[in-house]
Amino acid sequence: MKLFIREKYLKKMRGFYHDTEIIKVITGVRRSGKSCLMQMVKEELLQGGVSPENIIFLDLDSKAYRKIKSADQLESIIDSFGEIKGRKYLFIDEIQNVKDFEEVVNAYRGSGEYSVFITGSNSYLLSGELATKLTGRYVEFELFPLSFEEYLDMKAFLGKEVNANLLIELNNYLQEGGFPKTMQYDSFADKRTYVRSVIDEIFEKDIKKRVKVRNTETFNNIRNFIINNFGATISVRSLQESLSKNGMDIKRSTLSRYIEVLAQSKILYQCDRFDMKSKRALSGEKKYYLADISFYFATNTDNRINYGPSLENMVYVYAKSLDYAVSVGRIGKLECDFILRDNKLDYSYVQVAYTIGESKSTEDREYAPLESIADNYPKYILTTDYLLQSRSGIKHVNMLEFMKSHSLF
Repeated sequence: MKLFIREKYLKKMRGFYHDTEIIKVITGVRRSGKSCLMQMVKEELLQGGVSPENIIFLDLDSKAYRKIKSADQLESIIDSFGEIKGRKYLFIDEIQNVKDFEEVVNAYRGSGEYSVFITGSNSYLLSGELATKLTGRYVEFELFPLSFEEYLDMKAFLGKEVNANLLIELNNYLQEGGFPKTMQYDSFADKRTYVRSVIDEIFEKDIKKRVKVRNTETFNNIRNFIINNFGATISVRSLQESLSKNGMDIKRSTLSRYIEVLAQSKILYQCDRFDMKSKRALSGEKKYYLADISFYFATNTDNRINYGPSLENMVYVYAKSLDYAVSVGRIGKLECDFILRDNKLDYSYVQVAYTIGESKSTEDREYAPLESIADNYPKYILTTDYLLQSRSGIKHVNMLEFMKSHSLF
């Protein structure tokens, strides 16, 4: 089957393809395309002249390898490929199925003969065990569901009509989400059913097996509450009070643990708030964004789009996919939607709004936080407007055109 190529991620990985000293770990929410990304790497290696016999590809969820559960079994199956001359490329998908897999992959990495790639359940890979046992010996590549640009490109790739009106496609994208598999369904009901199955799969395979959830209903209520309030400022205390008012009494420690589990499984991301005057992170209140906006529509009957948090969520995930560190900025009583920091420790500031063309007060409200920032780092207002009106050195950018061409950050 021909694969839709996700160049943004392959570009990050190419410099490590032949590195035998570093394990390549692909993470991301379930069904975001981790297995397909490994297949893309494999295809590029073959196109680059690597012999097929030098590539070992093990999908531990497949019928052929699903019975491999122990480190010894995994080692035995790898060795069964026999003596192979030259560098070997070892791909292991769903590595968490094997107990103590770290010792095995580290042994092959340490031999200097294998370039190792792995994917797996994030509640396992990101729980600290991998980091503890393989410190300094792996690099993580985080994969996200399709961005708006990728969504448009994949529709064309699948032969589906792409509307020339990007606002219509934006609405489609926000409601359908970016899971690659949903693109194959024409019915919105089928897309929504599929996303619900992803949520259930995450709970059954990533959460339930590793965390003691004594009351599944309470856990799901907490999950749904945060999903329903994505982009809002939430503290554990305020969340506990809201749940209590709805008849759900839960310890704060348990609530914190459940939120951590949801973050480990990549259902949601925690975005810290940063006080720009004191230059310190604000404790307590945080914002939570979804790995994919479709989680909201899959757990609600409401089809209306709340553009404020939805567009923030889209920009947040987009920035994360470009490896930016993202936080919310507070400047006195004002708030800057996002502070972005790149790998060179350079900053940029971003405000997100559907439009600022409605009134002068709307324009002033969006410009005010950025105008109160004294440094000279770039400042942007992203909207769906096509009539752009920059002021005070702040760039007003159409986010749809920008995300289609990824030319801003």
